[in-house]
Amino acid sequence: MIARKQRARREFRQHWTMILAAAIGFSFTSVITSATGLFLEPISREFGWSRTLASSGVSITAVLTFLFSPLFGVFIDKWGTRRMALPGLVLMAVVIASLSLLDGSHWQWFAIWTVYALAALATKSTVWTAAVNSTFDAGRGLALGLVLSGSALAQGITPPLTNYLIDAHGWRMAFVWLGTGWGAIAFILCLLWLRDGYDISRRARAADPDAAARKAPLLDVPGLSVSEAWRSVALWRISISTFVIMVATIALVVHQIQILGEVGVDRKTAAFYAGAAGLTGIVGKLVTGALLDRFPARWVGGVTITATSLTFVLLLVPQAPTAVIVLAMMINGYAGGTKLQLVGYLTAAYSGMRNFGTIFGAMASLIAAGSGLGPVLGGLIYDTYGNYAPMLWGGFAVTLLSAFLLFGLEDYPVWQREPKPTPA
Repeated sequence: MIARKQRARREFRQHWTMILAAAIGFSFTSVITSATGLFLEPISREFGWSRTLASSGVSITAVLTFLFSPLFGVFIDKWGTRRMALPGLVLMAVVIASLSLLDGSHWQWFAIWTVYALAALATKSTVWTAAVNSTFDAGRGLALGLVLSGSALAQGITPPLTNYLIDAHGWRMAFVWLGTGWGAIAFILCLLWLRDGYDISRRARAADPDAAARKAPLLDVPGLSVSEAWRSVALWRISISTFVIMVATIALVVHQIQILGEVGVDRKTAAFYAGAAGLTGIVGKLVTGALLDRFPARWVGGVTITATSLTFVLLLVPQAPTAVIVLAMMINGYAGGTKLQLVGYLTAAYSGMRNFGTIFGAMASLIAAGSGLGPVLGGLIYDTYGNYAPMLWGGFAVTLLSAFLLFGLEDYPVWQREPKPTPA
């Protein structure tokens, strides 16, 4: 244990700048999801759109991400994360700012979000998770928590910031400020500091004349083949668990402002609660990361996701007291935000890193499918029933299912690098 702690400290001393760059890069990829709920009302009011249509942008991205994430996962294994993230961040900034040009055309809305999907594919959690997993071993859980805290940072800052920008400058300029401001910071930090295990392997590969002859992958480490991964029961359990929890929690994130409105919370206060919940998610990721480095991931994940189910029950309380609402949002922020951290850690643990990009790319397709289905399903439930109660009951049920699947995982294997053959 002492040796492992020493190795973890050494990893953090060497690569803390990469963690910072990846965390801010990932925070930018979470901005639009965190802000969507605040844009629903002004856009729907100006163009006369239903909430289903107004919330469909995230779903369009999710559908395309679902279709093409495995391909982009292959690109990660082939090129590394840096060559994916930098152009993706630039494209994302431009597209977010271009949403200020909306004129009410459904086709324009669909076209902008289709282009946004390309940026999303190059900057989704697969990229940042691969960067961490390729660089860290002993401190992997905490490193993942720090990097993926970027999304919690976005969830904490984006709602009140977006509410202020909309009130002060209108929803159009809010898109411009979010895209160009946050995007510039993320791009500069990644340009300077996003150097990870793939870059280290690329330099080693260039110095090894036998690497090309062996046709070794860019990240030449132990792990499952793609065909072995498809047959892995553990990876299937992780995949299904991730899909159902994403459906429930992303629906809640996108519609949380309106859900809080149903229990008597005004829009400004709801934005504040949503921001506070996002910041609580940072604590959740760091605590979960430390626990993952010490205890079996299936127990850490199962308990954390079980706690998420309480959020849905508490938000069903009519005219709930402030303390109940705050408790619900804090639980959701703490527990719900760890889902990407858990799936990234579990996938690496059960598949190894040899084909991690390809394998996690397939996992990302299910993440995208759940993320896309959740917001539209939430909007459809509201449009059909006039309230969010059925969605909240469904969220309670599927979070328990997700936790059950993780509790049933077996111990993960210990991956050891095979020695290279020596010449006769």
